[in-house]
Amino acid sequence: MQSRRIKHCRACGTPVQYRIPSDDNRERAVCGDCGTVHYENPLNVVGTLPVWGDRVLLCKRNIEPRHGLWTLPAGFMEVGETTEAGALRETDEEAGARVELLGLFTLLNVAQISQVHFFYRARLLDTQFNPGPETSEARLFLEEEVPWEQLAFRTVRETLHRYFEDRRRGRFEVHFADIV
Repeated sequence: MQSRRIKHCRACGTPVQYRIPSDDNRERAVCGDCGTVHYENPLNVVGTLPVWGDRVLLCKRNIEPRHGLWTLPAGFMEVGETTEAGALRETDEEAGARVELLGLFTLLNVAQISQVHFFYRARLLDTQFNPGPETSEARLFLEEEVPWEQLAFRTVRETLHRYFEDRRRGRFEVHFADIV
């Protein structure tokens, strides 16, 4: 069952009630005054796995959640954005890095928090980084240098593990997984 996050109608401000609308099959937030049905859908997180030679770029988080831990440059997709455009924007905002996208690499469902994470493999165009305020440090790591115990999110760990496995095989695939 999804959490009940909507309290008031976004159209008129009246408190909503959760019920199954007549033309639906699941509970929704419905305004008892104006009848607006409010849908709660997963959020998309988009980012990159930037690579320079045999090194990957990680960002040290300067914000919560998981302040001080390492992550790939990623964040929430904005309205009107494609997943690719969002991944490029997040890479610029968090790492100040210029990249060329090489294709979707991981699509990870995180159903318990209603998120879907998309990571693109990316080739760094240079090693000049200018991290934004959400990042205290952007740095390149060899596989053996990755701070595995200090990674912020399971989706990042999963993406990095699959990247290094694919690199050893000499063939990159698109990976799909459910993070539970």
